[in-house]
Amino acid sequence: MTVRKTVGVLGGFGPAATVDFFDRVLKATPASRDQDHLRLIIDNNPLAPDRNSAIAGTGPSPGPALAVMAQGLERAGADFLVMPCNTAHAFQAEIEAATRLPFVSLIAETVKAARAERPDARRVGVLATSGCLTAGLYPKAFAAEGVDTVVPEGELLERFMTLIYAIKAGDTGPAARAEMAAIGQALVDQGAEALIAGCTEVPLVLGAGDAAVPLISSTDVLVARTVAYALGEPLPER
Repeated sequence: MTVRKTVGVLGGFGPAATVDFFDRVLKATPASRDQDHLRLIIDNNPLAPDRNSAIAGTGPSPGPALAVMAQGLERAGADFLVMPCNTAHAFQAEIEAATRLPFVSLIAETVKAARAERPDARRVGVLATSGCLTAGLYPKAFAAEGVDTVVPEGELLERFMTLIYAIKAGDTGPAARAEMAAIGQALVDQGAEALIAGCTEVPLVLGAGDAAVPLISSTDVLVARTVAYALGEPLPER
């Protein structure tokens, strides 16, 4: 019988996205009773320094806080780590240096899923924060696959960041949904053949039916891989 693995979640970036991730894991787990569900140890720590400011060079790094969180999750019994925040993956090296646990990269898994879903796509739109884009997380990963990226820039990026912070403040209503769809459509108009929800707040207001091209949700990708790894699929090598 396969022994289930315990999932350690570095969360709080932001809290609503972490709750959404947990809710989706519950719904994606085949279970008919409490004991069928996975064990998740979640450190919801919104007090870590802002990752976008750190990447911009205007604030302290969250790396040390993330390292401490990873160590705490390891001591608590986690078998592997996940982090439902795209931008914070800019500090992945510090997390991995702090613990012996496997770390499941949200970026790598999302790129892999996008290539599987749209292997013919040569331009992919990425709905991601300024920090994530400055760090080049998705552009670099897709470039390694021979795929170009279309990203929000200038006024469009300003609109996207304003919207993300509104979602973090609890605004997930019709206006927020319409604005996210419009920003996504702007990337499609620039030639994107698929869209990546490259910020875990995006799926709170944008679904597959809201886009004119296939939408790959980084949250849903991480959920699917988290469940698969916890149920026994071999973890990626470090």
